[in-house]
Amino acid sequence: MNIIDLKNVSKEYGGVTVLDNINLYIRKNEFLTLLGPSGCGKTTTLRIIGGFEEPSSGQVIFDGKDITKLPAYKRQINTVFQKYALFPHMNISENIAFGLKIKKMSKEKIDKKVKEMLRLVNLEGFENRSIESLSGGQQQRIAIARALVNEPEVLLLDEPLGALDLKLRKEMQTELKNMQQRLGITFIYVTHDQEEALTMSDTIAVMDKGKIQQIGTPVDIYNEPKNAFVAKFIGESNIIDAVMKEDFLVEFGERVFECVDKGFERCEEVDVVIRPEDIEIVKAEDGKWEGVVESVTFKGVHYEMIVKSKGFDWMIHSTIMKPEGTHIGMNVTPENIHVMRKVKNL
Repeated sequence: MNIIDLKNVSKEYGGVTVLDNINLYIRKNEFLTLLGPSGCGKTTTLRIIGGFEEPSSGQVIFDGKDITKLPAYKRQINTVFQKYALFPHMNISENIAFGLKIKKMSKEKIDKKVKEMLRLVNLEGFENRSIESLSGGQQQRIAIARALVNEPEVLLLDEPLGALDLKLRKEMQTELKNMQQRLGITFIYVTHDQEEALTMSDTIAVMDKGKIQQIGTPVDIYNEPKNAFVAKFIGESNIIDAVMKEDFLVEFGERVFECVDKGFERCEEVDVVIRPEDIEIVKAEDGKWEGVVESVTFKGVHYEMIVKSKGFDWMIHSTIMKPEGTHIGMNVTPENIHVMRKVKNL
């Protein structure tokens, strides 16, 4: 069941189109991530959902009702920003209770709800601590507690982990996902970090230049990118010009390969995507195509090799290391050859 629908939403600033006819639905209890590079429109989309911006055209539907012109404070939606916007002159309890006091809730009820929130974010006993005494991760939890205490139906998170170090960011990714599942609240999350999106999301909407390029599960987005932009942005990819000879047959590197794709025109020019980890290294004479190892980099769990073959530099991730200068063969299964229509102006 959908809780939010964006219908033909566009946004312009001074004649510049920032969002171009966005259509997106978000289900109840879903963890949806808006993913894309800086300037792609993801934060503007979030601000329109939250009521901080009004679209130039289109509608925002919440639970079946048009809320396009409804101000932020009247929406059942709360937001956590990258800069947590906590009040430094208030202690932790006062920060969390701020929205409840505005609603004129009784002190007894406020105290109870603050304690519940501190327990939820694993900061019990911190009621009287000052904001300055907290680490970045603890401040982030307080910002989330302050948002959740108002019992919103939707929580918006605008790159909330961006200020944290790598180790803490990974810990908070797990914690946020667990929290969302326990509470059963819809989370709409903005990030430019592909790994973060793949780790946390039920659904990812990949954005570029004010448009949604692809919507799908993390597995679908990674394994079946819709176009070259998505393939390049989500993980590392080999993208090569190819020709779709007919259904299930694609030509690249002067060879014809079996694939699992169909529905293209005969001899249509296409892009082929092959992930580095999907290429198997074999003896030169046993490979479907051949190449020479140009460079080798140790990445911890695998070696990253660049292999030159007929003018194209293939990236391969493998636990088998072949020294520079080695002549090798390469194989790939039909399922790991992803054929995409060419998109202009990527």
